[in-house]
Amino acid sequence: MNPATLPTVALHPLLDEVTRRIVERSRDTRAAYLARIRAARADGTHRRALSCGNLAHGFAACAETDKQRLRAGDAPNLGIVTAYNDMLSAHQPYEPYPERIRAVARRLGHTAQVAGGVPAMCDGVTQGRAGMELSLFSRDVIAMSTAIALSHDMFDAVVCLGICDKIVPGLLIGALAYGHLPTVFVPAGPMPSGLPNHEKSRVRQRYAEGKASRDELLAAESASYHSPGTCTFYGTANSNQMFMEIMGLQLPGSSFVNPGTPLRDALTEAAVEQVFRITHAAGDARPIGEVVDERSFVNAIVGLHATGGSTNHLLHLVAMAAAGGIQLRWDDFDALSRAVPLLARIYPNGSADVNQFHAAGGIGFVIRELGGAGLLHLDARTVWGLSLADYAQSPRLDGAQLRWQPLQAPSGDDSVLRPAASPFRPDGGLRLLDGPLGRAVIKVSAVQDDRWIVQAPARIFHDQDEVKAAFQRGELDRDVVVVVRFQGPAANGMPELHKLTPLLAVLQQRGWRVALVTDGRMSGASGQVPAAIHCTPEAAHGGGLARLRDGDLVTVDAVRGRLEVGIEAAEFAAREPAAADLSPHRAGFGRELFAAFRAAVGPADLGASVLA
Repeated sequence: MNPATLPTVALHPLLDEVTRRIVERSRDTRAAYLARIRAARADGTHRRALSCGNLAHGFAACAETDKQRLRAGDAPNLGIVTAYNDMLSAHQPYEPYPERIRAVARRLGHTAQVAGGVPAMCDGVTQGRAGMELSLFSRDVIAMSTAIALSHDMFDAVVCLGICDKIVPGLLIGALAYGHLPTVFVPAGPMPSGLPNHEKSRVRQRYAEGKASRDELLAAESASYHSPGTCTFYGTANSNQMFMEIMGLQLPGSSFVNPGTPLRDALTEAAVEQVFRITHAAGDARPIGEVVDERSFVNAIVGLHATGGSTNHLLHLVAMAAAGGIQLRWDDFDALSRAVPLLARIYPNGSADVNQFHAAGGIGFVIRELGGAGLLHLDARTVWGLSLADYAQSPRLDGAQLRWQPLQAPSGDDSVLRPAASPFRPDGGLRLLDGPLGRAVIKVSAVQDDRWIVQAPARIFHDQDEVKAAFQRGELDRDVVVVVRFQGPAANGMPELHKLTPLLAVLQQRGWRVALVTDGRMSGASGQVPAAIHCTPEAAHGGGLARLRDGDLVTVDAVRGRLEVGIEAAEFAAREPAAADLSPHRAGFGRELFAAFRAAVGPADLGASVLA
């Protein structure tokens, strides 16, 4: 690997201020976490501590060479936690990874075992279906499954195989529970570019208007989602890959290399080699609980703003940080957004896909530009190199040899990726909203400036299918704030309301002033329609949305950061909160198994977690 490639630059004062605030807020919880993981290491987690019966069970099914190495106890053993399944195009390439990883381990004189699998559902399949009500909760199930996988105490290090929406956050939360173990995340890459995302969006909107047939829509969707690999738009899955790299938990430049290519295979093998280099036995121990610190999460937030990433990470990053004893707040996101420029235009914030973003310079370019502007903690620890400063590089194959090289100075395409000196926007385009309706977040990086403030009468719904029916009856052809309530984590698991995107876009294109307000999620693919989402307290807990009535004048103001209703405060507070019949969401499709989750889940601004 090459030495650090970026010079030391003074931190932007706001970045420094926010980081110090997080450190101070987290002082006690972070100290308790570090004491716990250091005790776990000191207490002895090596296989020598296992009884003979324990150990015999642990290697009974191994190949003879592996069995002898595990019996001797000297060679490091790598635990593989995999989210492989055939339902996720992004995860299907992981099928042969365990054997490839074992082969690398054997070549090095070490061993590797699949410690366990974690569930991995595809939000693209469950959008608008009952199964989506399990989606957010799956993150915490994945975290628990990761903990179970590693509970055998057979491992010196871990590799996590996961990419998509809730899987990476869940894997990281679970890995932080075993924070004394070095851990590397191994991506599998995006599918090659298919039908351009803007064309797919156009067909979706035509279908919503009844101008395209189901066959036409299916043909467009199939041409867009067409092969193994991550979907190519910049939603939650690809935002995951960005922040795993900018947090230094993956190899530099590895996020967006296509599956099944020689470079992808070389990066996978290099990741396995690297995780063995950072074990305690190798002398350069980098336990994940110490690698990931306050600087890492600030870097992740900065990366999210600079690339226009998924709003779902206002939930996930908060929950992930809490797993390491770090207390993030939405105020931190809001403050940093005002200082971080938008450097990338990737669909839905532009027309390019992640393959074009990667070709233009990708995450390495973003790290270089932000670091040069003092907007990253370049001294943050990483699993590769000396620090994040080493991540402004790109991998390439020189014959059969994998090498990293410094990025070329200019962007490969300044319509996709720009330097910090000439960004698309001077800020990150995310705002925290507050007011009598509660706290919410809004992503405005793709919203036209004249739509940042929308004031219109409310139309109240308790289900996204009700919105679709009203749209088809022509009842929404006016200035309107569509309010979809009782969609929070305690109500029904906080599903993404993805069905609303084309409907609201059509209304806006017809010239109406339209906004969405909801205590649900809108998806990492939300874009041009202003949407105040994750509103908390949620309606099921008596939040302000439960007091709204049809016709109330609602203001969504992303300029001042306000979410208001044109009713006197005393009158509004005195209103009886509305109730909703949530029984249809309590059973079927496994939802009855998650009653304890709905009862225990925390609020959206604390990560919507059941694990706190």
